[in-house]
Amino acid sequence: MSDIAIRKTGVIERSAGILEGIRDLPRHLNTATISAGLVAAIFGCSGPALIVMNSAMGANYTTEQTISWLFSVYFFGGVLSLILALKYKQPITGAWSIPIAVMLGTTLSFFTIQQAAGAYFIAGIIVLLLGFSGLIGKVMNWVPIPIVMGMIAGAMIKFGTGIISSLESLPLSCGAALGGYLLFTKISKKIPPILGALVMGIAAAALTGNLDLGGADYTFVLPRLFVPEFSLDAFLSISVPTAILVMGAENAQATGVLITEGYKPPINFMTVVSGIGGICTSFFGGPNANIAGPMTAICSSDAAGQDREGRYAATVVNGILFGGFGLIASVAVVFIKNIPRPLIGIVAGLAMIGVLTQAFEFAFSKGKFKVGAFFALVIAMSGLTIAKISAPFWALVGGVVISLIIEPQDFRQDQEK
Repeated sequence: MSDIAIRKTGVIERSAGILEGIRDLPRHLNTATISAGLVAAIFGCSGPALIVMNSAMGANYTTEQTISWLFSVYFFGGVLSLILALKYKQPITGAWSIPIAVMLGTTLSFFTIQQAAGAYFIAGIIVLLLGFSGLIGKVMNWVPIPIVMGMIAGAMIKFGTGIISSLESLPLSCGAALGGYLLFTKISKKIPPILGALVMGIAAAALTGNLDLGGADYTFVLPRLFVPEFSLDAFLSISVPTAILVMGAENAQATGVLITEGYKPPINFMTVVSGIGGICTSFFGGPNANIAGPMTAICSSDAAGQDREGRYAATVVNGILFGGFGLIASVAVVFIKNIPRPLIGIVAGLAMIGVLTQAFEFAFSKGKFKVGAFFALVIAMSGLTIAKISAPFWALVGGVVISLIIEPQDFRQDQEK
């Protein structure tokens, strides 16, 4: 049976097998793959972790609840990396979705963590079933990527404006963070500029007396388990946007990156595993662990070596580091909570520059669904809440409905492809 036939029938794509991936791993571990995996891990464990913390603070989560969230997405994200990289010998990297974490920052305050866990569980089931069915493409045709990206841009724009408001609140420390970002962007391609921003911002905060870590308690705390509760409001506000973002943003982005690099990614299995990741994380109060577009891009690039066959080793390195970070989440949370809030805001905002610019590009540069994407953008920016259902859901609904009325030809063209 051909690869195309396998994908059409929803059957899991064949692979070399995990044992072969493990057997060949030692000869692919070298300076290039190790450094690429390390860079991807540093990227994922610095600015993005602050985004989770920011959203958790907005939801008034306790320290224990925040620890569980971080543990779930980092630990299971690392597990996904190991499974996919070793099974298919491709640099398919697992993590979690920054847009989902941002979206939740405006949504979680309406629900208990148990209700959120139930919504995450359902989102995982949706993604899992679509992976097994092979219907992903048909589903996504009704929620076009430009409209999804318009919603992401609208939900996340506050992180961009947060860069400016943070500078106003804490000018010296936040100015140092911005300077570090600009400096490392210019002088190094291997060190993520967001890491430079974090280090220089923390150093400035310490020198100006705005950082006191002396009394912090770095006791190891186990993550908590939560019994999911189910509600229609949480399903509409959390489950639907989460499932769409996993498939339409993260998995689609990673798939495009891998195809560009000359790989044949196992699209169905990537979706199935992302669904399982969402089910696992839900019991710890965390949203989906799934395939990560930006980190897959790092591990599949030339930075991971000229031997394309061996780049999966970078993902293995990243997976081990990611899982390890999840295990020490309790230490990371205490440290981050002692960082001044404006400094967290500016570093999180700087970390979002790439995601934001890409969201705007995908929303408005493709020539299709522009009006729908615009309304998705402004509805998400508005913070509209109806019947406890938050703006991201209404942004998707409004964008699709308005696009169907004004731009029906764009849907017809997509269906004819």
